[in-house]
Amino acid sequence: MTRLFGEPVPRREDPRLLTGQGRYLDDLGQGALAAAFVRSPHAHAGIVDIDLSAAIDVEGLVAVYTWEDLPERVGAPLPLLIPHPALTHGRTAYPLARDVVRHVGEPVVMVVARDRYVAEDVCSLIRVDYEVRKPVVGVPEAAAGAHLVHEDVPGNVGAHLVQEVPAADGRSAAQAVEDAPHRLTFRLGIERSASMPLEGRGVYARWDADDRSLRVYSSTQTSTSVRMALAARFGLPLPSVEVIAPDVGGGFGVKIVHPWPEEVLVPWAAMLLGREVKWAEDRREHFVSSAHERAQEQTVRVGFDDEGRVLGLDVTILHDHGAYTPYGIIVPIITSTQLLGPYRIGAYRVEFSSLYTNTVQVTPYRGAGRPQGVFCMERTMDRIAAHLGLDRTTVRAANFIQPGEFPYDQGLIFQDGRPLIYDSGNYPESLRLLKELIGWDDFPARRAEAAREGRRLGIGIGCYVEGTGVGPYEGGHVQVTSDGRVHVSTGLTSQGQGHETVFAQIAATELGVPLERVSVVTGDTRRFGYAVGTFASRAAVMSGNAIALACRKVREKALRIAADALEADPGDLEVADGVVRVAGSPGASIPLATVAVLANPLRYAFDEETGRATQFAAGAGMDRPPVDEGEEPGLEGRDYYSPIRSTYASGMHAAIVETDPDTAEIRILRYAVVHDCGKLINPMIVEGQIHGGVAQGVGGALYERMVYDGHGQLLNASFMDFLMPYATEIPLIETAHLETPSPLNPLGIKGAGEAGVIPVSAVIASAIEDAEGIVIDRMPISPSELFDLRRAPAPG
Repeated sequence: MTRLFGEPVPRREDPRLLTGQGRYLDDLGQGALAAAFVRSPHAHAGIVDIDLSAAIDVEGLVAVYTWEDLPERVGAPLPLLIPHPALTHGRTAYPLARDVVRHVGEPVVMVVARDRYVAEDVCSLIRVDYEVRKPVVGVPEAAAGAHLVHEDVPGNVGAHLVQEVPAADGRSAAQAVEDAPHRLTFRLGIERSASMPLEGRGVYARWDADDRSLRVYSSTQTSTSVRMALAARFGLPLPSVEVIAPDVGGGFGVKIVHPWPEEVLVPWAAMLLGREVKWAEDRREHFVSSAHERAQEQTVRVGFDDEGRVLGLDVTILHDHGAYTPYGIIVPIITSTQLLGPYRIGAYRVEFSSLYTNTVQVTPYRGAGRPQGVFCMERTMDRIAAHLGLDRTTVRAANFIQPGEFPYDQGLIFQDGRPLIYDSGNYPESLRLLKELIGWDDFPARRAEAAREGRRLGIGIGCYVEGTGVGPYEGGHVQVTSDGRVHVSTGLTSQGQGHETVFAQIAATELGVPLERVSVVTGDTRRFGYAVGTFASRAAVMSGNAIALACRKVREKALRIAADALEADPGDLEVADGVVRVAGSPGASIPLATVAVLANPLRYAFDEETGRATQFAAGAGMDRPPVDEGEEPGLEGRDYYSPIRSTYASGMHAAIVETDPDTAEIRILRYAVVHDCGKLINPMIVEGQIHGGVAQGVGGALYERMVYDGHGQLLNASFMDFLMPYATEIPLIETAHLETPSPLNPLGIKGAGEAGVIPVSAVIASAIEDAEGIVIDRMPISPSELFDLRRAPAPG
């Protein structure tokens, strides 16, 4: 078998993308009409009147729509995608605001014009009268409940959930904390941020009135789900709707929401007007009208013994989910369950309240609740170590789940509704590798040497476990054509993960063909109509295994057909370099291309003696016995993979930072990562995923935050004011890989897409605290904030 699985094959996508040959949403539909939106300038207000009089005579204007112009189905509230029993007051927005706006940037009026310039001019001439109301901004104000985001949601609480795992002797977590020899109580906070893909959202739609079919291009992470949503909204048969994700310039979670208001309104306008219509989000729109994440306030009570073993942990979380909950409460559920990390906790109770605020809605962003949970757990481990005077790695090692304890049941329910059971891992070995990679044991000498030079150095660590490959399913279709090429398709979409490469590696390995003979299509409902989407580090696990299963169907059929042609037993055959041959007899062989021809018999001769038809394959020049009764023609296979539960990747990061004694500037000197995502399909691509994730994590730890004022105005809604790290701020990232294969899927793989970002805030906080001797309990942290902490009086 051709071995390409596990090789660092260069990304096949890159030559096309790096030479400007990518096709992104805004590269399409150059002659289309352009849409633009009047968006609310207020965080909370009633809509009194919309005056179009100054706008209707503008040359090039085609149409203007408000909520009142929308048909019932089109104007209905957007779907709540993931309901949950704890989400007792879920609320979603209308495609265009009806009566009330609840955050700055909410769409109120849609304008369609000859081009975007005209559309924006018309937007500026439309006058909307508002009755401004008191906004609710931030977790403390939401929790106070004095003012409401939604009048029918008491206390602004959209959801409330408690999960608890008692101690082995039945004691509650609260009692276990109370009975412990040592106890600590403290508060932590993570501020709001956002994913900021290079390309914003966008939609381009074409309506064919002759056959009543709709084609939509969307910069989405779930083309199949957008297709189904649009078919339902417009009352169209599903086969009459096509949705295609072209090249997508980053997603990081924000594009998994569906349908966005614009994904409903742009196709509807195209159908109504009989013209192509396009909308591409500008940067300010992305800041104020897409989605954010991260903001949480956490209260921790922990009890532990003299060795640092956690006997009881009680965590309360207040989560800010913004003005609406289109994606349910996935983020706080993940925080509350993934908080446990690689540790065996004596008793655990977690309670969260998910709160409405008059700010942009919160949906998953790379890491999806895990950075908050890891920050909580790892800060707790560091507090325990400081209290006992122990090395931070010693405390972690004392709490690790051991390799012989897998599968390990944490006793909770994960985001997929299934038990939180870790499938495999080796956390002590990961810690050993990390300490070796970063030079943990040698660091005191390095710190002392730096101190003699007047420099402040600190070292930090963070550990995590990441649930990946969540269900319910993905599918794959594999076809070998008569030229010997292999065509692979799957329904989920790509936003830079390297799917075109890794899926081709899987197919080439399974079928024994050269990599260059394999093509891959993703995110095109014309090729594959059913899928869930690209999120939660699931693409490789889900579609990768589905493609492997489909390839195995193709391989089995190919060997059976070739065995007939070669008069051999299928068990004696192998496939290599696109040729089926008898093992040990290379002369007895048949190209896979010929097998594909034989799999599609087109002509028949009647055998009067037997009364049966003999089949002749076009162009093959040979006859063969009939194919099995009921067998489909063609050398192709389709299969789906549905897991019994998630797989759990893991990793540990460490960093050495330097803090300037005068300016409090924070500089990362070294960063090390040990990661375990099971078997590696392509180590180079995994490295790239980790590097990109760490860079995003550094942004979240030191630079990126959404700053709202008391009126609900986002004060830094541009790249001039929203800080992001440059390449100069990202250190060389040193990596090591541990492979503990997952027993849950045929390929033994786990997800890797989000791993790099998850523990970074915890790691950097740990390192700064080590350098400064000051407790760090909120992230991100800036030099000015560190400077102020230095000057603040010591607690107690």
